[in-house]
Amino acid sequence: MSVRIDGVVLPLAPFALEVTAELSARATAITGPSGAGKTSLLEVIAGLRKPTRGAVAIHERVVFDREQRIDVPARARRVGYVPQDDALFPHLSVRRNILYSGATMSIEDVVAVLEIEPLLERGVKHLSGGERKRVALARALLSRPEVLLLDEPLAGVDPDLRRRVLDYLVRVRDEFPIPIVYVTHDDEEAAHICDEALLLERGRVVRRVSL
Repeated sequence: MSVRIDGVVLPLAPFALEVTAELSARATAITGPSGAGKTSLLEVIAGLRKPTRGAVAIHERVVFDREQRIDVPARARRVGYVPQDDALFPHLSVRRNILYSGATMSIEDVVAVLEIEPLLERGVKHLSGGERKRVALARALLSRPEVLLLDEPLAGVDPDLRRRVLDYLVRVRDEFPIPIVYVTHDDEEAAHICDEALLLERGRVVRRVSL
């Protein structure tokens, strides 16, 4: 299982994202300074940004190819994307949030791994930062994605809760056979979760290391 990014070019200011890489590890970290293009790369994979050149394939299924005029809509790419702001619906309960996109796998399994059963009937506005992250993960997993994209999932989480949320992320990695692409600024966090890391600087992969 892999995500293949082949000659992708996406103009950004003041540089362009230019990436060729195959992400085949169980969990791959995308690291680098702020503004390096990390989130933009996730959005290209998810189908939220359209490159001017290149191709993207998820498990050998081409979801974007500029030359061949292939552009599978984001909703059909089978990608679980958890953005930095978690994008939960504040007017819905936890249960309705995680079922919003239509569950195609067992809700019981996901709820058990993330330990959110006591939260199911609670309103999203009454959740802590760590609880919100777990609910956003549950919603992404229940769509049965072929790849899970996590954009700084510990951003804004109280330092005392970071280790606990990290433990939940490790459980997700180990319990579900879904490759993870994980954006982070934190090298220790990347090493705890991921098998390899790509360092992105000004839109280009400058180093790839095993963790």
